[in-house]
Amino acid sequence: MASKRTMNHHPSASSRLLAILLGLWSVTVCPLAFAHKPSDSYLSLEVTGKQITGQWDIALRDLDFALGLDTNQDQRITWGEVRAQHAAIASYALSHLRLQAGHECTSRADAHLIDAHTDGAYEVLRFTATCPHTIDQLKVDYRLFFDLDAQHKGLLRLETPRGTRTAIFGSDHPQQVFDLAKADWMTDAWQYISLGIWHIWTGFDHLLFLFSLLLPSVLTRHGKTWLASPDLRTSLWDIAKVVTAFTLAHSLTLSLAALGVVSLPSRWVESAIAASVVLAACNNLYPVARKGRWLLAFAFGLIHGFGFAGVLGDLGLAPRALLAALVAFNLGVECGQLALVGIFILVVWRLRAGLFYRRVVMGGGSLAIALIALVWFGERAFLVKLL
Repeated sequence: MASKRTMNHHPSASSRLLAILLGLWSVTVCPLAFAHKPSDSYLSLEVTGKQITGQWDIALRDLDFALGLDTNQDQRITWGEVRAQHAAIASYALSHLRLQAGHECTSRADAHLIDAHTDGAYEVLRFTATCPHTIDQLKVDYRLFFDLDAQHKGLLRLETPRGTRTAIFGSDHPQQVFDLAKADWMTDAWQYISLGIWHIWTGFDHLLFLFSLLLPSVLTRHGKTWLASPDLRTSLWDIAKVVTAFTLAHSLTLSLAALGVVSLPSRWVESAIAASVVLAACNNLYPVARKGRWLLAFAFGLIHGFGFAGVLGDLGLAPRALLAALVAFNLGVECGQLALVGIFILVVWRLRAGLFYRRVVMGGGSLAIALIALVWFGERAFLVKLL
């Protein structure tokens, strides 16, 4: 008996593991959980002989952080403020992009425009780069914002006489070399698989929605009380239904939105995504849909798919290249999602019987998720900065 009392007073290895994971979440994820869409820029290059014609779409919010475009600090960036900084923007951007075809290519800015992307206004910098020789092999060295945001990604569309190439630049891989004489579809596909994994792992609203639906999967409801599920097979079946419904739904709308068949305002989509997280978390606290969480996963997964589609739609790929990128990107999203769900199952199954899981993880976690998502909803729906 004494040994049993001793064991009850000391957390299990699984409890300690979950406590460590929650601690890491609070330190690393929570500060980011209030952020909006991850920082991306869209670089288009068209190669003709010795010349490269470029267009670079860079988010005004990122340029403001780097250059201080909002000179009067009124939280609004006007065309006048952007125009006053045209020279600084061009100098800053082009100094962080080196194009080489054997030797360095010389770049000059040609025009400045403003365009609306799915996540806000972007500076459109049009430029021309002239190389000393005909371009057979192009080396691109991309380092925009990496000193300010290590998570920034640069998405490249390269138009050559042999077709369209795509690439993704990050702080860990800022340089890439393209042989214009041959296509490399496997490398392009892997780039978009990696991008899909990255977007699900940093898409905190998508993850919180999914985990809110999965938290009760290892429990059963008796009256007003949650009890541990006695059957792993039943829990796995419940998890499979939720994940499959979410996957089918967001894959459908991701495809429709990326291909331009359906388009919804970004503000509506992001607000609805935040609202879905609130509802999923509240359903854990006050269960309404007890056995139909897979229906919630499918219904709101349709909205989440529009959120995934932004990065591909903004890249502006030709239909054939877009279709290949869409398949690879969606595959990456599913791989990243399955990896996280697998970790979730391994951790929570052994913890489900304890009060720690039911009260701290299930109850406290659901409440925290609902509050975070409520802040998101206020910011996105009413265009206010709460945090």
